[in-house]
Amino acid sequence: MTNTKNLIADEDADLIDSDFIDSKSAQALGAGGAIADYIDGFAPRPDQQRMALAVESSIDAKSVLVAEAGTGTGKTFAYLIPILLSGKKTVVSTGTKNLQDQLYHRDLPTVKKALGLNLKTALLKGRSNYLCPYRLEVHLEDGRFQSREVVHHLQVVATWAKITVAGDIAELSEIPENAQVWPFVTSSPDNCLGQDCPCIEDCPVLKVRRKAMEADLVVVNHHLFFADAALKEEGFGELLPGVEAIVFDEAHQLPDVAAMFFGLSVGSRQVIDLCRDTTNEVIQHAKELGDLKDLAAGVEKSVRDARLSFGEETQKSPWKKVEHDQSIAEALGSVVEKLKNFTEQLKLASVRSKGLDNCFTRSEDITQRFEMLAGASPNDQVHWFETYKKSFSLNFTPLSIAERFQEFVAGKECAWVFTSATLAMGSDFSHFTDDLGFVSAKTLQFESPFNYPEQSMLYVPRGMPDPSQFGFSDAVVEAAIPVLKASRGRAFFLFTSHRALQRSAEILEEQLDCSLLVQGEMGKNELLNQFRQLDNAVLLGTSSFWEGVDVRGDALSCVIIDKLPFSSPGEPVVQARIDAMRRQGKNPFNDFQLPRAVITLKQGAGRLIRDVEDSGVLMVCDPRLVAKNYGAQFVQSLPKMRRTRRLDLVEQFFENEDVFENGKGQGHEEG
Repeated sequence: MTNTKNLIADEDADLIDSDFIDSKSAQALGAGGAIADYIDGFAPRPDQQRMALAVESSIDAKSVLVAEAGTGTGKTFAYLIPILLSGKKTVVSTGTKNLQDQLYHRDLPTVKKALGLNLKTALLKGRSNYLCPYRLEVHLEDGRFQSREVVHHLQVVATWAKITVAGDIAELSEIPENAQVWPFVTSSPDNCLGQDCPCIEDCPVLKVRRKAMEADLVVVNHHLFFADAALKEEGFGELLPGVEAIVFDEAHQLPDVAAMFFGLSVGSRQVIDLCRDTTNEVIQHAKELGDLKDLAAGVEKSVRDARLSFGEETQKSPWKKVEHDQSIAEALGSVVEKLKNFTEQLKLASVRSKGLDNCFTRSEDITQRFEMLAGASPNDQVHWFETYKKSFSLNFTPLSIAERFQEFVAGKECAWVFTSATLAMGSDFSHFTDDLGFVSAKTLQFESPFNYPEQSMLYVPRGMPDPSQFGFSDAVVEAAIPVLKASRGRAFFLFTSHRALQRSAEILEEQLDCSLLVQGEMGKNELLNQFRQLDNAVLLGTSSFWEGVDVRGDALSCVIIDKLPFSSPGEPVVQARIDAMRRQGKNPFNDFQLPRAVITLKQGAGRLIRDVEDSGVLMVCDPRLVAKNYGAQFVQSLPKMRRTRRLDLVEQFFENEDVFENGKGQGHEEG
């Protein structure tokens, strides 16, 4: 277990409070401080001040701080204020692009104005979020597309390209996020020509990175942070040298994101993109090299045949499942053989254009990856594959990122701050700190300022079957219907699998009068917008709705969770970690599976109360929450809600939220 120092101890509290008077950050968040003067109705929160003081101290000492801040603490201001007041060059990394935009466009300007600071700031996203003038030009001239929709969208992009300043494709809200046009008008680390691009001076990616290099504070997301750290994209410099403080918000996502970038993968889509880019370059710059187009077509066919060799079903499985399958070995061998021949011809053609030279480099890299990933399994990596409807990927994922991450931390003499509403199980941070390799880390916990005993209720229905039993999903819906009727919709119904979601949607459509919004029927943002506008909606979602979703007010008054979110032991990376921990004599359930599930449940439960005026019911349909010994660890990690197993008390809650007036029922199980 990690030797963490938890500063939330009572004896530390008075000491921290006594330091408020010497802390500019804590003062700015206090009564009569800069934030209260600027924001009408701002109420000082002692835990927010304590967190700001802790971040301030970490920046001054260039130390590591791990801070869990309950919903409503105001952690964003708590780290932004000491960062900006320090004047030190800082990178703030968030979990998603949506949070990144919210931080940069809403929170950061507010704090800067309140403090009267004029520091340089920059928002930096991955290159696929920006227009690539070169690829737009190439595909406008190409004109060969499979649908009229792509042609139409391409013209919309071309018109916008003449007037945009930032080149951020988020400006084109009329084109869906999943539109097929985007790969044709944006670049990736694979196909970007870097400094050799003929459109380099007009490149939005280069412009925004230059701005980031000059900024005092840069807002990125975790994927971009690790892409920059792991890949060190040539031609655009590095973001991280010179940084004096690094803050990870939504830090609970870090281990999984880092593992992806510290691993190795290759996919059939990369091959197909390479073949298509090569064909376009031949058409543009070397029309006489028709044989190269034929070779590209042959490579593309071989990779499609390889997909078929895995069978029709989609799956995510360990490599050992297919490592002795002769048909798969022959299909992947054919891909490698054709790629090698293709690469040799691309080397000869590479002098004809910068684009063909880039295709040659990519082909070399992809060929090497295919050879490695279709071969023997390394001892320290999880070797697995995934098949989709028309594509597949081969992957190595490290069993542990601790050593690699610590090497990275050791190379940066700066402050490191990790924060989220969900980092600890109870008061234990060891699951998070062990994953990142911290032998000794300073940890802090801050309670939410929300009055959960008065505002909320946890309901675990009686008589539920075990989740492993047939018909469990039907029983969940049956138990949920009276609650949804009592709440008049206004609910998130969160599932641990798409299959359970679809089954539940079928039943609810027949038995419920509320408006049903089902994940997959439209984009996530559109679903949320409709949910906020309707006054009786039930939104059915899986993992992407368990976190990073903020709905305040009466629109959301109930969150229903079908079962405890344990990771599937059949998932190859999870299974490999379980096996490795058993070999090490550890208990994978207590040390790995349980903490991950607790953190995920905390995230889902966190959707319910988002403001001081919010109220509602959290319904967990899994009987293991009360029937198993480990259920107590889930309950203890949740906010201190009133608890009941009686449906009539839930119905009374929605009829009259004062039914538990004066705290009746707090802290124990009713009925």
